[in-house]
Amino acid sequence: MAAHPAPAELLAFAEDLADSARPVAMRYFRTALDVVAKADASPVTQADRAIEALLRVRIEARFPDHGIFGEEMGVKPGDGPVWVIDPIDGTKSFVTGLPLFGTLIALVDAGRPILGVIDMPALGERWTGQPGQALFGGAPARTSGCRTLREARFFTTTPEGFLGADAARYRRLVSQVGIRRFCGDCYAYGLLASGHCDLVAEAGLQPYDYLALVPVIEAAGGVITDWDGAALTLGSDGRVLAAATPDLHGAALAILRDRDI
Repeated sequence: MAAHPAPAELLAFAEDLADSARPVAMRYFRTALDVVAKADASPVTQADRAIEALLRVRIEARFPDHGIFGEEMGVKPGDGPVWVIDPIDGTKSFVTGLPLFGTLIALVDAGRPILGVIDMPALGERWTGQPGQALFGGAPARTSGCRTLREARFFTTTPEGFLGADAARYRRLVSQVGIRRFCGDCYAYGLLASGHCDLVAEAGLQPYDYLALVPVIEAAGGVITDWDGAALTLGSDGRVLAAATPDLHGAALAILRDRDI
């Protein structure tokens, strides 16, 4: 094993991981599931656990020095980069038969995600991102040219994700956009990378929810940060803003970071 695998090798391995996760997800999708409420009240299923266990075994076999951070099984320390896994992003969609759930895989090096995979098992769709290249189904992905809030097609998973002062900022933001759509979890960010929506804002996310999105959005020409405009890392606070263009991102950011709202 090479000490420092080439980016192409790492991305190929990440896609191979996603390939192996798909049939596991589909074996459980739209079947009777043992749904358990986690401490944060989000549901976890057999599928989440089975996928993460499989991916951990494969990562440890291929890159034993790498760290792993998964939603269901926590952190395995390592001396190298860290693989960040969300086996089923959109578990509520999964357990209700909605096909807008995904598997998210990121590789983080020196604190920043250097590659990301957004895989949609039930749809057979996939976005990948690494510096300089975002792909959807193997073809280049590119964000739209939307620059203004009044023209923006906006997504968030649910308005219930915004609490307290965040809710007030969210309401002001959505009052100014062109179209509002809800649901989708990671799928919304894939749609943004391919130019079908323009703006996504969320709060309360975990690193495994957002790190895989960063390389995809950035390589597609978009901007994705926290609500203060800072780069997303393992230590970010869970507030995420993604936009098709720097101008649109700046307009939305001005609202979300306004402490007087």
